[in-house]
Order: sequence, then C-alpha cells, then structure tokens
Amino acid sequence: MKFDFSKKLKVHFIGIGGISMSAIALILLKNGFTVVGSDLSENANVKELENKGIKVYFGHKKENITDDIDIVVYSKAIHDDNEEIIEAKNKNIELMSRSKILGMIMQNYKERICIAGTHGKTTTTALVSKVMYDKGVDPTINVGGIVDEIGGNSHIGKNENMFIAEACEYTNSFLDFCPNAEIITNIEEDHLDFFKDLDDIRASFKKFVELLPDDGLLIINNRIENIGYLTQNTKAEVLTYGDDESADYYFKNVSYDDRHYQSFDVYKGKEFIGRMRQKMIGKHNALNFVAAYALLSHMGLTFEEIKKSLEEFKGARRRLEVKAIIDGITYIDDYAHHPTEIEASLNALKEIKYNNLYLIFQPHTYTRTKALLSDFIRVLGSTPKTILAKIYPAREKDLGIVSSKDIVDGIKSNKDNLNNFCEYYDTFEKISEQVCEKAQKGDIVVTMGAGDVYKVFDMIKIKKRI
Repeated sequence: MKFDFSKKLKVHFIGIGGISMSAIALILLKNGFTVVGSDLSENANVKELENKGIKVYFGHKKENITDDIDIVVYSKAIHDDNEEIIEAKNKNIELMSRSKILGMIMQNYKERICIAGTHGKTTTTALVSKVMYDKGVDPTINVGGIVDEIGGNSHIGKNENMFIAEACEYTNSFLDFCPNAEIITNIEEDHLDFFKDLDDIRASFKKFVELLPDDGLLIINNRIENIGYLTQNTKAEVLTYGDDESADYYFKNVSYDDRHYQSFDVYKGKEFIGRMRQKMIGKHNALNFVAAYALLSHMGLTFEEIKKSLEEFKGARRRLEVKAIIDGITYIDDYAHHPTEIEASLNALKEIKYNNLYLIFQPHTYTRTKALLSDFIRVLGSTPKTILAKIYPAREKDLGIVSSKDIVDGIKSNKDNLNNFCEYYDTFEKISEQVCEKAQKGDIVVTMGAGDVYKVFDMIKIKKRI
C-alpha cells in the first residue's frame, strides 16, 4: 500500500532524533505534512528538524499525543509500555512502525534501491547515492549515516523517479520495503537479541530477496555462503561481486600512495573496466565500490561517470573518518561495533604508517557483547594498545550478564594476544586523560563503536585547548 501524499496529515514521531526517523520526518515535511515529534535529548538531527520548523518535545510523555494527530510513528526501540504509545492507543490514533511507513512512502517511486547486509551497507548506500545525486537524477535518499555530499543522512528529491534506502535487517524491518533492486553486502551473526542464530538471519535475508519483482536485480557478495538458498525463489537477475575472478564483478591489483589512498583495477568477467582511485581506507571499501559499480553500470552509467563522482569521496561520517591531526597524533573515528567490522577497520589501518595505535572501543549492547564475547576478545587482542569503555546499552537494560571488563580479562588471560596495554575505564574523562598522557607524535588514536564514544575526541580537544 502506498502512503498517500495528498492527505496532508499530522504525524508524530516517537524518537524523532534518530537518523532514520529524522529522515522520514523531513520527507513528510517536504510533502506538506504537519510533523511533530519527541526525543529524550537534543542532538544534531533534532536541531536540524527544529531549524526547519518541526516542534520537538523532550521526554516521552502522554501529553505530547494531542487529539489532532493522525498517525504516530515509532521505531522498534520503542516498547509497548512507552507513555506515548499507550496514549495513542487510548485515543485510537493509528500506530505505524518506522519501517512500515518508509516502505509505504517508497512505493511512490519508480526505482527503489535497497542496500542491506551486516556490514558495509551505509558506505555502499552512500556510494550509490553520491553518484545518482551527481548525475542529476535527484533521488530521495535515506541512509544510516551522515554523508556531507548529500547534506546529511537524507535528501528529498524533487521527483518520484528514484528512492535509495539503507535496509536494516533488525526485527525484520527491511521486509516492510518494496525494492526492485537490491545489494546484499554480507550476512553474519548480529542482532542476536532478536534473531535466534545465523540460520534465522539467513532466512530473513531470503525473504528480503523474495521481495524483488521478476524483472528486479540482486547484486550480492559472492563470499556469502550458499547464495542459491537465498535466491531459489526469485526470478530476478542475480549478479555477484567480490575480490577475485569467481565473481561477475571484482577488483584486484590494489596499491597505495603516500597519502594512503588506494587504487585498484575493476573487472567485469575477464574484461578490464578501469583503474579506480579512492580516498576511503581499506580493501573492504574497494569491495563496497565494486558492489556500487555493479549496480550503477547495470543501470547504464559508465565507469568514467562513476569514477568522476567517487574519486574524491571520503565516505560517510564515522567510517574510518580522520577527525584531526593534533601535535602529530592522528585521530580517527569509526562506527565498527561487530567483530568482523572491527577486524576490517584494523586491517585497513595497518596500511597506514604509524608508531603506535591506541584503540578506544565501546561495545554496543549487552546481548551482542555476550553473544560474541570470544570474537571480541580475539579481535581486540590483536591490537597492542586497547582501552575499553562501558558498554553502550542502546535499547537494552543492564542485567549484569556481561561487561567490558570481561573483554579485558579475556584479553589479559590469553598469552597469545598481542596486547601490551589493555585497560578498562568507566568514564570518558578517564579515557581522555590516558590518551593525553600516553599518545605521542606519530601515533594514531581511534575511537570505535556505534554509541557515543566519539565524545572522547571532544574531551581531548578541550584538554589540549583546541
């Protein structure tokens, strides 16, 4: 069912400051709807919404749900005991999940591109979006990160030609979408507070593939196990991408210049397409580029058009983002929060010359930390200097089942680990003090995690009076 843009309803968003929620709010505002919302605290997204005239209440209170509201939109992080949810039910106001309303909005567009996967979906969505934006297609974009080149986490197109969306599998949200083109970057264990296991996750991705129409297109990483299981019920065209000749599209011959920019050859089958140079660090980003290229070339764009758009692109914020170089120390911020993502980021950083690397890691959610504890210990134990922050709870409550100390203890107890400095500090203030005391010229300091660990860098700047 399409979302009827002609009705001009009043819509209230619970948790309006979230990246995806704020983007949907702006789409509706642009189409003439009255938009209001609530959130627990102010952030950059909230400030942008307020600057555009959207009323934002702080705190989730039943008084925020007024009689003139037509629809209340909530994310899966909002539970049934939320005051605003209860009040909306009492007033018989229609409740709609974030993913459902996004899927309904999407149906108004001719081309609907959804990019999913355990890792890499934000960057790949940003790559595709940047090219289409530069091409003048003027797509509507919803991405789970800040992309400076499109003006933030969303862009509201002037027509209904194309919708590009990052598609998250958590709580099966992406099954509310209606894609006619998909990219799947990878499938691994994650969100185990919702999914039972990897087989359960794969079953969800199988259903995602089945959303494609018969004339649709699937671009999929050929390293994903048993692709045939995922595609057995679709008639859509399936193309693979990867890092060797076994894929339909692939890259090879990677090299780096003195600024750590990477170049690589791009192939389609045995045909050499061209050599790409990009500013994003790491071979995993070469893989993301090839995924985007496979889709874009299939849609008729030339390699030179794609290359011109992406050669200077630095990626979405918090994806190995170089924040500053202060007193000869390079500060980098990264969103990685799953062991595979951490490993990919650390491997990418090995391509940069430095004296010491200080990794400040903030685990994200108790369930993920508990389920993948041994993997966190293994991966974080491979870097010599690691500082652990408190677990970021996100939507969860601390039941005492796991803590960051468990990671530290696991690393210290394993004699095969490379750590010569691994500590846990319970505040960002203590962490910033340690960094200021220990990091020297020629070192790299990385804040890593999906929570608010980036605030450590802000504290360091204050201590250094910058």
